[in-house]
Amino acid sequence: METIKVIVAGPRGRMGREAVKLIHETAHFELAAVLDRKQDYSNIKHMEGFQDMDAPVYTDAEACFSSVKADVLVDLTTPETGMFHTEAALRHGIRPVVGTTGFSGEDLEKLDGLTKDTGLGCIIAPNFATGAVLMMKFSQMAAKYFPDIEIIEMHHDQKLDAPSGTAVKTADLISKVREAKTQGHQNEKETIQGARGADVDGMHIHSVRLPGLVAHQQVMFGADGQMLTIRHDSFNRASFMSGVRLAVETIMKLDVLVYGLENIME
Repeated sequence: METIKVIVAGPRGRMGREAVKLIHETAHFELAAVLDRKQDYSNIKHMEGFQDMDAPVYTDAEACFSSVKADVLVDLTTPETGMFHTEAALRHGIRPVVGTTGFSGEDLEKLDGLTKDTGLGCIIAPNFATGAVLMMKFSQMAAKYFPDIEIIEMHHDQKLDAPSGTAVKTADLISKVREAKTQGHQNEKETIQGARGADVDGMHIHSVRLPGLVAHQQVMFGADGQMLTIRHDSFNRASFMSGVRLAVETIMKLDVLVYGLENIME
């Protein structure tokens, strides 16, 4: 299999560290460079935990993409930085695989236009865990029969966006098969603002942020005399790496924007 040269943005983050390790340990992947928010070192081998690796460190995306020959960018940063990196990568002929959530509809439209202009693929995945993707698919199936739904997503307390990209994507998939409806009592009133969470076509999304959590979501379906709960838990960041690997391998064959890992899973 032909070697895929990869740049990782956010190598010191928890997800970024796992991604660097994945690339280093995969025979047909090569770590071309890393993009870090601060440049304490010129080479990744000087960073703690990366002593057996060799790749230059950049803080400037334009300089990195201009200087380094790479096929794919794996971005695991923040929504604002991720959007900037993704646009820049496409302009430099590098295919982005983005695990950063929080992109707006306007952002996605802009990136869709860039992929069409450049003829390069781009994958944005709210969740790289294959189990989480199945949870979303199963929830969409169940929504045809259980239209009263609440989503509870639970993440670590350092997560920047709420609700999570996975919760938003789940609600979007469900909305494709479920007509909008108001849930609960018609005269329901919040005595404390936000108590019922976010509202998407009548579905409610609740976000929990606590230390000790990684990434967890349950979708609850209620009906007369019964309840169905579909839940997925990621207990560490390694759970996301099978999806990252699949996305890096698949992006080389794409020339369009793909939003959601479920679109590339057989």
